[in-house]
Amino acid sequence: MEEVSMEQIVMELVVNAGNARSKSMEAIKAAKKGDLDLSKEKIKEANELLNKAHDFQTKLIQSEASGEVIKINLLMVHAQDHLMNAMTVRDLAKEIISMYKEFKK
Repeated sequence: MEEVSMEQIVMELVVNAGNARSKSMEAIKAAKKGDLDLSKEKIKEANELLNKAHDFQTKLIQSEASGEVIKINLLMVHAQDHLMNAMTVRDLAKEIISMYKEFKK
């Protein structure tokens, strides 16, 4: 990964996690309309975005583990909150989609 500033890393976390959450919500809406193929695709997109966000989070962790002092500020906390929220919404979306599949049977 190219060298990026701490602010860029935090913003990448926010953007990718926020987009992943949106894709997860789109997946639920597609399943609700009966389009299970689209819901599956939206979950795949959410996973890809979460993987990007996780890569940036890992960069932060590696920096701190190598001795760099990581300044914790409100933006950093906000970014971590976004990531955890997006992961939770994605997990719940998968469960909701599974229920819609059962209803469809």
